[in-house]
Amino acid sequence: MARYKDAKCRLCRREGTKLFLKGTRCFSPKCPIERRGGVPPGQHGQRRARRLSEFGVQLREKQKAKRLYGVLERQFRRYYEQAAKVKKGTGEALLQLLETRLDSVVYRLGFTLSRGIARQLVNHGHILVDGKKVDIPSYQMKPGQTISLSPKGLTINQVKTALAEKDRQIPAWLKRKAAVGKIDRLPKRDEIDANINEKLIVEFYSR
Repeated sequence: MARYKDAKCRLCRREGTKLFLKGTRCFSPKCPIERRGGVPPGQHGQRRARRLSEFGVQLREKQKAKRLYGVLERQFRRYYEQAAKVKKGTGEALLQLLETRLDSVVYRLGFTLSRGIARQLVNHGHILVDGKKVDIPSYQMKPGQTISLSPKGLTINQVKTALAEKDRQIPAWLKRKAAVGKIDRLPKRDEIDANINEKLIVEFYSR
């Protein structure tokens, strides 16, 4: 399975905003966005940015969403095509599909501090869905399903740190008690705090 293996902070710098890909580092002074602002990576990053065309703005928004959720182009387009078949708004349906991926739900429940770590937990078999091991990060969760950590998963230091965070806000569409979570319903658009303009993404694929 293909995945991005380069420095994750480069992605944030390229999009000029925090994508929260590195857990606690994103909230520390070490974050490149805090130190360098939105300067793009590479030797040409210091040059004066050109004004983006309408297509360029749409492309950057699509790229930002892909990188935020850790999805590559082929799979992202499949999510869009699936969302386009839904009668309600395509943009909202697209975000719901991305938010209800297993790795994203694990992150939203506060079991980890980043989606990258959540993806690793799933890949290594530390996540149980309705009591059964699921090791596919893109597994699509449905309302009513429960998520829990395996006994070994509970011993991982990064998981312990995440569960110990008292200020972590769990979205209203999810329920969590200790290390067990449940999808109560699908998220509404105003409950998805991702800084994404989904209309631009719809426009990009509707060209």
